[in-house]
Amino acid sequence: MLVRLTDGWQELLRRHAQSGGYPRPVSDLLGEMLAAAVLMQGNIKFNGSLVLQVFGDGPVKVAVAEVQPDFTFRATATVLGEVADGVPLSHMVNVNNQGRCAITLDPKDRMPGQQPYQGVVPLFGSRHEKLERMSDVLEHYMLQSEQLDTRLVLAANEHIAAGLLIQRIPTTGEANLSGTAAAQAREDAIGRNEDYNRIATLAASLKREELLTLDADTILHRLFWQEPIQRFEPPEGVLRPRFGCTCSRERVAAMLESLGVAEVEGILAEQGQVEIGCEFCGARYVFDPVDAAQIFLSRQDQPPASSQVQ
Repeated sequence: MLVRLTDGWQELLRRHAQSGGYPRPVSDLLGEMLAAAVLMQGNIKFNGSLVLQVFGDGPVKVAVAEVQPDFTFRATATVLGEVADGVPLSHMVNVNNQGRCAITLDPKDRMPGQQPYQGVVPLFGSRHEKLERMSDVLEHYMLQSEQLDTRLVLAANEHIAAGLLIQRIPTTGEANLSGTAAAQAREDAIGRNEDYNRIATLAASLKREELLTLDADTILHRLFWQEPIQRFEPPEGVLRPRFGCTCSRERVAAMLESLGVAEVEGILAEQGQVEIGCEFCGARYVFDPVDAAQIFLSRQDQPPASSQVQ
């Protein structure tokens, strides 16, 4: 699978720039995470949000990319320190090798009591070596959490966030047709499938500049020119990936209600209003004392609406 985020990615960066923006390595990290999250959402076709997070003890405390089933995406990061140009992932998130990567699948229509699925892996490999690229982290995640051979190539700049995903489809059912345990073991063996290894090796030769500058057809033919290529276009009506945020005034009001009257009144006494900013899209929501009071009024306590327009 191949994805190239352009307009939506630039819109996301524009919105974050209005509140100060991110150092270049952090915005590139967010772009790679978004490209990976879109690829994974398209791969599993999950009816809910897919949230990819990295968090640790570096200046980047947390970075989050979220993709909905309709491929709307958003991303944010919390940065509490200097991030120098060109630093690897460990310098941003995993200074003392305590960082983690989490993937959360939150169903759209959760049943009562149902919890989101979450898998968490460390930001180091099998020998406790620090993983320095987001692609390495996610390949390690797929191997440890899903037992799937995966190859990822990710890249991002101020114009494009792009990714290429190669994954070996489990073929246990096919092996079972042979009727032998040995055949099934060959099919399921991680890292031993010659066809997958050949394709993955070719994919790994894709350079960052190529992924950011070449169109999909050129990339596929340049990588796999000896292979029969069949490209599947998205069906008519399928939405393309785009920037979108799920924040709203109603959701912010519900959050303020959960804080309680005393907390909100304290903010009003100190600041004269309550102002909440969305970390994902930069939208600002302002509640004056009248707005705040209405949040805590039950429906029966509120006066009937007037039909008069003044």
